[in-house]
Amino acid sequence: MSNIAAVLKQEITRLARREARSLTKSLYKASARFRKDIAELKRENAKARAEIARLQRQAPKGGAAPSAEVPADNVRFTAASVKSQRRRLSLSAADFGTLIGVTGHTVYSWEHSASRPRGAQLVAFAALRKLGKREANERLEELRGKPPARRRKAGGK
Repeated sequence: MSNIAAVLKQEITRLARREARSLTKSLYKASARFRKDIAELKRENAKARAEIARLQRQAPKGGAAPSAEVPADNVRFTAASVKSQRRRLSLSAADFGTLIGVTGHTVYSWEHSASRPRGAQLVAFAALRKLGKREANERLEELRGKPPARRRKAGGK
């Protein structure tokens, strides 16, 4: 008698597993498809983020407007020219960097020949050569979001 009970139990277990497998087979397929879709979306997201980062590196950071008449290939650059340009405009490294669209530390690196500017920065640097002190200070104030300070005439109130 126990043999028949064991056989019946095994058969019921086998049929239950088979039925459960047939019911969950579509769920396994859907789950696999979703995993593939998620992996594809992650790859697309990574590509989009890389493209955004590349475009942000290329975009000027609000410094001097790039001049269409001076290509980056034709701009001469030396560390001494950065120093002399900054002294001519009486600007700190941070202010000079703001006009170009870089940090003050980057300007310091250029002045000490530790690095060289990229193409867009070279064009912005060339555009600063055409500015005087007053124009440079006005542009700097615009970039900071403040109205430019008016100078008083000597002897006036």
